[in-house]
Amino acid sequence: MDEKNKSAESKIDGYTKIDQYDLEKIERIAAHYKAILAELGEDPSREGLIQTPVRVAKALQYLTHGYDANPEEILRSAMFKEEYNQMVVVKDIEVFSMCEHHMLPFFGKAHVAYIPNGNIVGLSKIPRVVDVFARRLQVQERLTNQIRDCIQETLDATGVAVVMECKHLCMSMRGIQKQNSVTTTSAFTGAFVNETTRAEFLRLITASLS
Repeated sequence: MDEKNKSAESKIDGYTKIDQYDLEKIERIAAHYKAILAELGEDPSREGLIQTPVRVAKALQYLTHGYDANPEEILRSAMFKEEYNQMVVVKDIEVFSMCEHHMLPFFGKAHVAYIPNGNIVGLSKIPRVVDVFARRLQVQERLTNQIRDCIQETLDATGVAVVMECKHLCMSMRGIQKQNSVTTTSAFTGAFVNETTRAEFLRLITASLS
């Protein structure tokens, strides 16, 4: 992104906030949302809505910034040779994504485990991989598989397990309107296909250390 397409540094509530957006793209998206507001029967020129198209455009660019990141490179940036060969679990990873069918949010938690095969990875990189795939238009089933496949292929792990639990606003705000429903998806490779290993993973992600 070149300098002319980066928004300026601004101070908000005493701290420095730096936002980076493709301003030309923001302008194009905002023009469409101004037309949408008019189609909905609103007046896009009234005080409360004047800046809404730009705000929505910036929000969408942020919520889909995963298209601009490479999750394999994120993992490779912190891979280390290590002979550890037991299960590594990172659980309760916050997930925020957008349903591609209605462009409404779904959100919840992801639980990820892998068994190293000569390589371990910095623990913070696993939530980052989850976030990269989540910050795209998604369905939960594909998101679960993409996280699994990226970790499996990049680390050449003995096995990878992913479980996701999410609430979908396209179910609670519209359509069937079931506010308390939770969707759970899972994906396993290698050693986690084994019932005993999978059961250990499921026990660990439901256990409390307190």
